[in-house]
Amino acid sequence: MIEHEELHSIVPHRNKMLLLSRIIDYNLEGRTVEAEYDATENCLFYDAAAKGIPAWVGFEFIAQAISALSGIADKARGIPPKFGFILAVSQLQMTLPFFEAGSIITIRIKETENMYPVYVFEGEIFLEGKKVLEGRVTVLELDKETEKRLLLK
Repeated sequence: MIEHEELHSIVPHRNKMLLLSRIIDYNLEGRTVEAEYDATENCLFYDAAAKGIPAWVGFEFIAQAISALSGIADKARGIPPKFGFILAVSQLQMTLPFFEAGSIITIRIKETENMYPVYVFEGEIFLEGKKVLEGRVTVLELDKETEKRLLLK
C-alpha cells in the first residue's frame, strides 16, 4: 500500500488537485493499479449545492491512477516521474450524477494498449463494491526533452 504522503513522490499533482488518497495495490507486469480517494468537501471539484463531486470527474480519478502507475514504474527504475497528457476520454458510462462526500471511491485501471509514447487504459470506479463508472482514457507520456520544451514555452 502506498499512503497519501508517499504519493507525492510518484505523481506530479499537489494540494487539492491530488485526487488519490492511497494506492491499495499495483502490478507493474500486469500494468494495473487499484487506488482509493476519500471524497470530502475539500475536493477541488466539490459542488456544495449537490453535496458531492460530479461523476464526470471520474475520468480524472482514472487519469491520476494512470499517473500513479507510471510514477511507480519510474521510481522502480530510479528516475523521476514523467508528465503525461490526456489525449482522449471515451466510452465513459456513469450510473450516478455525484460522488457523495464521505464516500470512499475505488479506482481500478488496466493498460490495454501500448503504442509508446501513447497508452490506452480501461478504468472502472466502484462505491461500496458496486461499479458506478467505466471508461477508456488515452494518454501521452512525455519524454524529458518534450517536457522541457512544453514547460519553457
